[in-house]
Amino acid sequence: MGTLLLLIVLMFEIGFAIYCIVTKQKHKKLKNWIRIAIFIAFVILTLSSVIVLSLRWAMLAILLLVLALKGSISLIRNKTKNQKYKTSSIVWKTMMMTLVFVFSFAPTVVFPQHTSPKVTGKYEVATATYTYIDKNRIEEFTDKGDNRFVNVEFWYPKNVKETYPLLVFSHGAYGIKASNTSTYTELASHGYVVVSIDHPYHSFFTASEDGTKVLINSDYNHEIENLNKEGFYTKEEEYELIQKWMKLRTDDMNFVIDTILKKAKSDNNPVYQQINTEKIGVFGHSMGGAASVWLGRERKDIDAVVNIDAPFFSDLVYKKEMDDYVARDEAFTTPLLNIYSDDVWGQLDSNSTYVANKLNNENFKDAYTTHFKGAKHLSLTDLPLFSPLLANMLQGGKAGIDPYYAIETENELILKFFDYELKGIGEFTSKETY
Repeated sequence: MGTLLLLIVLMFEIGFAIYCIVTKQKHKKLKNWIRIAIFIAFVILTLSSVIVLSLRWAMLAILLLVLALKGSISLIRNKTKNQKYKTSSIVWKTMMMTLVFVFSFAPTVVFPQHTSPKVTGKYEVATATYTYIDKNRIEEFTDKGDNRFVNVEFWYPKNVKETYPLLVFSHGAYGIKASNTSTYTELASHGYVVVSIDHPYHSFFTASEDGTKVLINSDYNHEIENLNKEGFYTKEEEYELIQKWMKLRTDDMNFVIDTILKKAKSDNNPVYQQINTEKIGVFGHSMGGAASVWLGRERKDIDAVVNIDAPFFSDLVYKKEMDDYVARDEAFTTPLLNIYSDDVWGQLDSNSTYVANKLNNENFKDAYTTHFKGAKHLSLTDLPLFSPLLANMLQGGKAGIDPYYAIETENELILKFFDYELKGIGEFTSKETY
């Protein structure tokens, strides 16, 4: 919608400029009426819900209002006589207005208006955000000596007295806790309490209850970027970085789970009182998926794991004498669902950080594994819906799968898997390829 309207406005600006140049007049009165008409059209589109008013439209709405008011005042004051015509003036003003419109439309282009993926459960979903302070850890990314904090957001059935399984989500390397909001909402609508974690300094952006805002750490950002450059790190250095990242991630997840379990026993907050502490699942995307599999090995109270497009870092062993990776030789017994994009599927047979993910790894013989053909890494998040432009830039091109099909099919699979493993509902099977 934003892109279409921008093109229409730019065509009008350029077309009107050409008309003025050809007729050698400014046509100020006509332009004022057109400015007013455009604002009225914007209001009508908003009232008819063709445009859903939100922050993405704020700059454009203000600009159109200012131009309409300016045009109205000019008409009322009857300043309609054609001033001295100058082609250079017309061209200059058109260029400036073009830039102003592009800037005002930018949020609607980068973050286009879109339809949310379908929610099929019977429960209305509520949300709540909290900041947990870990008094047993000092923040390693600053030198202030402050305790590590973790921001979390819950999605849960609203105004319901029953208890439901707890599902804990961890985002990807540059992600945020809202990365798979459609998934959390779908799960909560079917009777789950879902909590998603922002890993401060690993997340792109996070905000605490007290207003503290933290961006991704630059050193960590460089580490991630350099890891993807062939030969930048030795295998041993690469392995040490993976261990460092995983320790932070799993420490955060363990802390959040333990905090919630304690609050479920002592806190009267409805969020915590809805949790069935005997049924816990973990899931995550990319690095968050790797951390989830890691917890599936470490914790005995984890009943099911969903790995979205991530290597099994928990099962990666570096052999110094070989200067290479091998897979850990120990059976993984927690129920596991793997969902892979093309980006990862093509690496499963390589001796890379995905060596433990190989489909013939007997230690994961009971895991369910499926591949979304045509999907890219970020197709398994909400980003291609929220911002197709950003998704395409970050993942190196447009995916060959419909974004709604990808996320809705993924949400359906995850729901059915957790229903089967945590609630004993039905049977679970998945196709090899979707």
